[in-house]
Amino acid sequence: MRWILLLFIIVPTTELALLIYSGQTLGLFPTIAIILLTGIGGAYFAKRQGMKAWNDLKNRMTTMETPGNALIDSVCIFFGGILLLMPGFITDIVGFLLLFKGPRNLIRPFIQKWIYRKMKNGQIVMR
Repeated sequence: MRWILLLFIIVPTTELALLIYSGQTLGLFPTIAIILLTGIGGAYFAKRQGMKAWNDLKNRMTTMETPGNALIDSVCIFFGGILLLMPGFITDIVGFLLLFKGPRNLIRPFIQKWIYRKMKNGQIVMR
């Protein structure tokens, strides 16, 4: 719980500092343009990648396969899209990383270990 509180304090503060620095360095309008372009481009990529992940998830469910990686990819794409809609450079970078398959392949083992630990502790129950 502490790390979430720190996350809610550190990330917005750092984002604000970077936006102010960018506004001073590049100017107001280029900074606003970058924010708008990453928001619009991120929404486009999130929709495209999300539809691919959704179709993969539906195909796995219809063939009675475990959703496994398709479910993790869907959740990563969802969070990546949310991060891209938020103004800021750090959230945009993390959001873009979550949208593309290569970085998701690097993140997936950590998510799987986290889920396994939660299941082992009884915090997540499969029925």
